[in-house]
Amino acid sequence: MNRLNILSFAFFLALMQVQAQQKHPLPWFKDYQQQNKATILQDYIDFIAIPNIAVNKIALQNNAEYLMRLMQSAGIEHTRFLFPEDESAPPVVYGEIIVPGARQTIVFYAHYDGQPVDSANWHIGLHPFQPALYSNKIELGGKPLTKDEFINNLQDEFRIYARGAADDKAGVMAIINAYIALKKKNIAPAVNVKFFFEGEEEAGSPHLAEVLFKYKNLLRSDVWIICDGPQPSSGKNLISFGVRGDTHIDITLYGSKFPLHSGHYGNWAPNPAWNLVRLLSSMKNDSGYVTIKNFYSDVTPLSNLEKNVLAQLDQNDTELKHQFGFIMPEMKNIALSEAILLPTLNINGIESGKFGALSTNSIPATASVSLDLRLVPGNDYKVQQERVIKHIQDKGYYIINRDPTDVERMAHPFIAKIICSDGYNAQKTPMDLAVSQQIIRALAATSTKGLVIMPSTGGSLPLYVIEQQLNAKAISIPIANYDDNQHAANENIQMGNFWNGIQEIISIMIMQ
Repeated sequence: MNRLNILSFAFFLALMQVQAQQKHPLPWFKDYQQQNKATILQDYIDFIAIPNIAVNKIALQNNAEYLMRLMQSAGIEHTRFLFPEDESAPPVVYGEIIVPGARQTIVFYAHYDGQPVDSANWHIGLHPFQPALYSNKIELGGKPLTKDEFINNLQDEFRIYARGAADDKAGVMAIINAYIALKKKNIAPAVNVKFFFEGEEEAGSPHLAEVLFKYKNLLRSDVWIICDGPQPSSGKNLISFGVRGDTHIDITLYGSKFPLHSGHYGNWAPNPAWNLVRLLSSMKNDSGYVTIKNFYSDVTPLSNLEKNVLAQLDQNDTELKHQFGFIMPEMKNIALSEAILLPTLNINGIESGKFGALSTNSIPATASVSLDLRLVPGNDYKVQQERVIKHIQDKGYYIINRDPTDVERMAHPFIAKIICSDGYNAQKTPMDLAVSQQIIRALAATSTKGLVIMPSTGGSLPLYVIEQQLNAKAISIPIANYDDNQHAANENIQMGNFWNGIQEIISIMIMQ
């Protein structure tokens, strides 16, 4: 480190915490919130009522058009859609505010697409795209409210339930409303502001690299601020200087060409479900560590500064385990903050035969698993995929990328169809850059409950692509509540987090 040694950086963080408790830079915001909450929340509710499942291009176009209208009505300049060569792909919604005399340019990123939904798994009375207003989290006794009750009696613990309410329409709306608030208060941003709202993040951002390359002159900046993901359960604000990469592998094993009677053929016909269980169990040991050869070999070690920052974190693992309902973590004797700095091999789902009322006395013909691989700095997603494939080969499997032929079935006792998705690598921004320190100061001054600083967080975003295409750094400022159920049933946003997120973005827009 050439600008800041470890001890001075630790002192710097402590100083920022004290300042955060003594002074708030936005004394006007509470009154502004009270005066404008009805309009802000109506826009929010209208936005999350628009279906945004990543595979539905028509729905995503509706989201993009809504955002365009909202940004134009807010006075955001040079609004436009940024398309890849394939203009049927969901567009990036772009706009900018160029401030005379500003010496820095910041791109604010969030995404408007969302995860698939299964309405049957949502709480009784909830529908993913019919925003429901509650006085608190349902599991904590929250009661349904009318819109008038919600707005007129608004409290920080109130919640909105809907797909995308947290991930990531909360980020989109926080960014736009931060600028609207400054404009209504006649406060000019201190930096040039660029708005970049993607519509394919939940689909793996397949066109992001192309868009960034095509519009690289338009997107020149000092740093990208990524507004996505949840804050810690402590309620403190979080700033993260890195994210994991991500990729997926789907594996299907084969037995007979069709299900067989388990009485007539059990103990004789191969059972692909048992084979899959054995194969998966060979990939991890009892301590939760992946046993695939070289799985951890290229992980970049933490710097001394990063280790020092981690050592200052307030650990809340016991509280989280209690709230989530388990006592033993998968990786034994390791803190959550350490676990998320390692690559993962996670089972997203397994399918073979039928279960419960649909179960039959048969030996299934196939067994499939979807594996999610999270990557940390040093990993390459293609290399990590190949390590998994090599492990399966070493277990005696014949590897194909389609269903087997009859000839292949008779030639190979163990067959695995493997489909690898695209992916992206992890990204990390140095914490001792001047702009990193500047953003830490801005957020520390806004964070009345304190600020948590992480070298990297567990979620995945395509920030590696941004760095690769634009040579730009990225810093994540998540705003959603830690129990927002993103990617799952009953997704929700807690209103205190939303208002706090707007203030965080404002603090960056006006930072000196």
